[in-house]
Amino acid sequence: MKNNLPACPVETTLTLIGNKWKFLVLRDLMDNTKRFGELKRSIGSISQKVLTSNLREMEEAGLVHRKVYAEVPPRVEYSLTEVGRSLQPILDVMDQWGTQYKSQMAEIE
Repeated sequence: MKNNLPACPVETTLTLIGNKWKFLVLRDLMDNTKRFGELKRSIGSISQKVLTSNLREMEEAGLVHRKVYAEVPPRVEYSLTEVGRSLQPILDVMDQWGTQYKSQMAEIE
């Protein structure tokens, strides 16, 4: 993955986290570790296939850690790596901007 990253830093960031599902996974894992079902419920309308695919991509990129417990049935937990946690300021700014935007749009209506 590292060799296939774009030269532009903004494009690199978008390549790693540039879809809404990845942002929502990041948002939900910022607080604590979650199991697959917890993530699926908290995100809502995401399919199992899409969530699995996004988690795998984020794990490959070094943003998410996947821990498998040797139990029956198997238990898998997801958490953010240090690199994944370093995205907190980006999510904070997006939260602030979204709140401000919604407020401005409410004033227009």
